[in-house]
Amino acid sequence: MTTAFASLEHATRRFGDTVALDDVTLTIGAGELVGLLGPNGAGKSTLLSLLQGRRRPSSGSVELFGGSPTDPRRRARLGSTPQETALPDTLRVSEVVDLVAAHFPDRVPTDALADEFGFADLLRRQCGALSGGQKRRIAVALAFVGNPQLVLLDEPTTGLDVDARHSLWQGIRRHHAAGTTIVVTSHYLEEIEALAERVIVIDNGVVLADDSLAAVRDRVQSAVVELATSVPEQVRELSGVVRDEPSGDRLRLTVDDPDAFVRALVRADVPFSGLTVRGASLEEAFLALTLSERSTS
Repeated sequence: MTTAFASLEHATRRFGDTVALDDVTLTIGAGELVGLLGPNGAGKSTLLSLLQGRRRPSSGSVELFGGSPTDPRRRARLGSTPQETALPDTLRVSEVVDLVAAHFPDRVPTDALADEFGFADLLRRQCGALSGGQKRRIAVALAFVGNPQLVLLDEPTTGLDVDARHSLWQGIRRHHAAGTTIVVTSHYLEEIEALAERVIVIDNGVVLADDSLAAVRDRVQSAVVELATSVPEQVRELSGVVRDEPSGDRLRLTVDDPDAFVRALVRADVPFSGLTVRGASLEEAFLALTLSERSTS
């Protein structure tokens, strides 16, 4: 049986009349790499703040390594990167690394951390002189400075270019392969698709899906149909179309039942060519889940 590193049991968090997290129950097991997906305001950062002990649930319970997330002994086994990067402008990068590392009993040497995450040339620079991307790279590296067993990364690659993002993914994969349990939220769905083994979809504070990457895709019975047609408005009106968008000179449709849609297309006797059908990507599954939740709420 997998050891539970973190868990929420019927956890709800309110801010006045706003319910940011609504009766959430889930467990993060040892060795997992979990992707947490949801639109802005879905409750992702609130969930991470409960696991970090920065906020308490309004009802329900939260555990970190089998006890309270506010226990310093348990928090010493946790690393995290918040959504907003905040490094002291007047301190050198090496000083910030040493300052954060002092809170952990088993730290990574500064030079080793800098080499791994690609900021060795910045160690003597003041943080205030760094670019936003450089600050972000260092903020993510700081989550790993204490050799934590569990790492929470909230939008880790925001502000990074494509090459820097891919480099950071490699660092995350290395730590996971070495045994670190990682939870990552991201606006980049391809990032979750590239990293995560398990995907949790959350919207309006409610967990909509919690399964393997493949199972989350499969849970959405939709498919993507692409075709060329001279009458796109008639095709859009066919039964079963969830959403549509142009794709060059073609029309891309998300449909809830591809077989039924193709039959309806043929019966409608509309002109079309180049018909292709494929399963939904993670992005399309995510959109279908959240749109479905909002249409029923």
